[in-house]
Amino acid sequence: MLAEGVVFAFIAGLAAGSFVTVVAHRLPQGESIVGPRSRCPGCGAQIAAYDNIPVVSWLFLRGRGRCCGGPISARYPLAELGLGISYLLTVLVLRHDPAQMAMGLVLVTALMAVTITDFERRIIPNKVLLVTAVLGLLIAAIFDPSSLPERAIAAAIAGGLLFTVALLYPRGMGLGDVKLAAVMGFFLGRNVAPALLVALIAGSVVGLALIARDGASARKKAIPFGPFLAFGALVGLLAGNQLVDWYLGTFS
Repeated sequence: MLAEGVVFAFIAGLAAGSFVTVVAHRLPQGESIVGPRSRCPGCGAQIAAYDNIPVVSWLFLRGRGRCCGGPISARYPLAELGLGISYLLTVLVLRHDPAQMAMGLVLVTALMAVTITDFERRIIPNKVLLVTAVLGLLIAAIFDPSSLPERAIAAAIAGGLLFTVALLYPRGMGLGDVKLAAVMGFFLGRNVAPALLVALIAGSVVGLALIARDGASARKKAIPFGPFLAFGALVGLLAGNQLVDWYLGTFS
């Protein structure tokens, strides 16, 4: 039964990933995410359903459009595969807590959208965060209402912490990152602490690597922080409890 469940989660994640790439492409441009159907990025021709199968179609077509032969970015299958794996891991790790599992699936879907838009356009869409927050609030209010105070406090602390950083270092932190951190706090509760720590460490490591490679000129390059927050949130979702318990058991 478990095997069937994680396989279904993986397939559902692939399908969700295909939809998320559409959202990430259209939403920042003010386009509808409902229609029209997906079009070739090279020539604009409508993509047939059999050429829009997550990961498989891209591999079969060798990363090129059937209509014009133009290249199709590898970000599409990577996003689909990444969300498929995220769904699989979320179901595998959180299957004993259906409410948290549902919130986890909502969160990782939003994180993939945020990662794509921040990488490509340096923005974190408010609509994605708003829909995510509303869905999380509904799930928590219906299935786990006793957790709402802790979630609200975690959201306020996480958002406030990054807001302080944004005030002190506005070039390195945007308000989109602040709002994303608050959403993470609501979804993760106390586990937002290791999530933010992992994000800050990952961002620092990449920043130092760029400085080592490019020298002082690297300081002028803007590095989107949303993807690092997304990575930290995934770690917090899947291993946050263990990390917090380890810390409390070691240092308290």
